[in-house]
Amino acid sequence: MNKRDTVLGLLEPGKRQPYIPAAFFLHFDPSCHFGQAAVARHLEYFRATGMDLVKIQYEGRFPSLPEIRRAGDWPAMPLYGEGFFGPQVEAVEGIVKAARRDAVVIVTLYSPFMCAGHALGEETVQRHLHDDPGAVAKGMEIITESLMVFVKACIRAGVDGFYHSTQGGERRRLADRALFDTLVRPYDMAVMKEAERSCGFNVLHICDYLGEYDDLSRFQDYPGHVVSCPLKVGGRPLPLADAYKMFNRPVMGGLDRLGAVATGTEGEIRAEVETVLRHAPERLILGADCTVPSETPWHNLRIAIQTAHAWRRG
Repeated sequence: MNKRDTVLGLLEPGKRQPYIPAAFFLHFDPSCHFGQAAVARHLEYFRATGMDLVKIQYEGRFPSLPEIRRAGDWPAMPLYGEGFFGPQVEAVEGIVKAARRDAVVIVTLYSPFMCAGHALGEETVQRHLHDDPGAVAKGMEIITESLMVFVKACIRAGVDGFYHSTQGGERRRLADRALFDTLVRPYDMAVMKEAERSCGFNVLHICDYLGEYDDLSRFQDYPGHVVSCPLKVGGRPLPLADAYKMFNRPVMGGLDRLGAVATGTEGEIRAEVETVLRHAPERLILGADCTVPSETPWHNLRIAIQTAHAWRRG
C-alpha cells in the first residue's frame, strides 16, 4: 500500500493498516506562501520528513479592517471573490497536481469565526459579539460567503478534503453556549458541509491555540472524517483513546507541539512517540496537537514519523 491508500484506509473500520501514518504541519517562510514557491516548499517538506499526507497551509489571511469600529459596522464586511484567493488557489492547484497521486492532499480552512479574528482582532470580536449579536451575524454571513468561494475553488482543483480549524468554544471566549450556537456553529457548519458534500477526507481540528476547553461536547456532531483534538480538556489530559471513543472516528495527534518533537533529542522524541502509541487507538494518524513552531528541525519530525512507521502493535 502507498501513503494514499494507507491514509484512506483509516476510514474503513476494521481494516488492518500496514503501519501507523504520521504527519506534522508548520508554516513556511513568507517567500514560500504562494505560487510555485509554495508548491516547491510543500513538496520538499513532504519528501524530507517522510510524512503520509500533504496539508497545504493557508496563508491568505483576511486583511485588517480598522474601519469596522463597532458591532453595527459588521454588515459592511467586505465580500472577497476569486481574485482575492487566487494566489492561494494557484498553490493548491500546483500541489494537488504534483502530489495527489501519491498522497492524500488536504488544505487548511480557517473557520469564519477565526477569519473574523484575523480581520478585527481578538478583543474587538469579543466585544462586538456581546454588543450587537444581530449585526455580527450579518457580518459572519458575509465572511462565510467569502470562504465558500475558496472552498469551491479548492474542490475544483481536486483536493481530497480540508483541515477545518475551528475555535470559539474555549472557556475564556464564549462561555455563553447560546452565543456560540448563534455566532460560531452555523457558519462552521455551512463551510464544513460544503466540504463534506464533495470531499472524502476532511479533518476536524478543534484548535486550543488561544485557550483551553472545558468540554468538547459542542463539537461531537461536527462533520469531519478524522478528528484532531486538544491534549487537555477541563484541565485534565485527553488521551487519544478517549478522543476516539468520544467522536467515534479516527483521530490525529498525540504529541505536544512544543514538546520533544520541537526541541528534544532523538531519544526523547522516540520515547515520547512510543509512549503515545502504546495507548493509542487502532485508527490513528500520529501528529501534534497543532502547528509546530516554524523553526522545528525537519529531522526531528522525520524521527517521529519513522518511529510511528516502525511501531508494531501487540
